Amino acid sequence: MKPRSKRFAWIVAGIAAVGIATALVLNAFRSNLVFFFTPSQIAAKEAPVGRAFRVGGLVQAGSLKRSGTEVEFIVTDTRQAIPVHYVGILPDLFKEGKGVVAEGRLDEKGDFRASQVLAKHDENYMPPEAAEALKQAAETNARISRSLVTEGGGKLQ
Repeated sequence: MKPRSKRFAWIVAGIAAVGIATALVLNAFRSNLVFFFTPSQIAAKEAPVGRAFRVGGLVQAGSLKRSGTEVEFIVTDTRQAIPVHYVGILPDLFKEGKGVVAEGRLDEKGDFRASQVLAKHDENYMPPEAAEALKQAAETNARISRSLVTEGGGKLQ
């Protein structure tokens, strides 16, 4: 083999090795990537089916049901709500009316099967995405209330 051919073979082997390493890193990154969705986005069918993702919002008051280590509750962003099923021990700070983020998958019925539940760690913390979703929901509810007042001649009906 000529020196030029050897050099070319080493360059091709190096490029192939870098390509394979890049493909492996990107595949590992994609399989560990978990997106965040609000209950409104899940209701609009924006959430992936068959892939893990996170849902966040507030635990709806009166929705918590326990049966041993099986827990059911509803997560809401004040516009939409999604039932969450979880088997395990909930965090100490988990309470109705407080912020929560659950990681898991949607089942066939559209219920969320959580593999992990995270509660906020102090009174000021909420995931930015959940806080934005709650803010947008509050603004939408305010607009609807204003339009009802305007349409009803200044009186709520």
